[in-house]
Amino acid sequence: MVKPIYLALGAIPVITALLLAAPLLLKNEIPTSASNYTDNLEIEYTKHQLKKISYGVTERIGAQKTEILHIKNDGKLKYSITESGYLKPDVRSQLDESKLNKIKALIKETGFISIPSESFAIMDNATEYQKSNVKVTLNGRVNQIHWPQQNVTEDFIPPIIIMIESELDQIMSEFSE
Repeated sequence: MVKPIYLALGAIPVITALLLAAPLLLKNEIPTSASNYTDNLEIEYTKHQLKKISYGVTERIGAQKTEILHIKNDGKLKYSITESGYLKPDVRSQLDESKLNKIKALIKETGFISIPSESFAIMDNATEYQKSNVKVTLNGRVNQIHWPQQNVTEDFIPPIIIMIESELDQIMSEFSE
């Protein structure tokens, strides 16, 4: 029979491991402490609402609406929109520091800058869809990724791209009509 002292001694490392692992497993956010003041980040996020126009024998893809969000390292942002070929006046604003740090940490901690710039094939039967582009410059390293919405491609779009898109769409929605 096992003595109770051996059970108690064996339980100590298990309890310690659970205490250390529980916060890491239960936390679903990227810590903003990952970004620091020396990080230099610039983001240019573009969304195109595209439509395939057929001219009988030939087809052309044209942008119905294009939105561009440019975020500078200091939090200054510029939002531009072109709709039906007409450019609307730019909106300039300041991103609050907590949102800027959240985006910096998300990009830095997830290794977004290291994602290969692969191309996602569009299905032939897609006539109207959204295509997005994000260009990230982090401490001098540049990465640019283009992707369509998931329902017009058979390729798998990595969740980190969708997460970055969601964060930037949330910022963009404050300015769009």
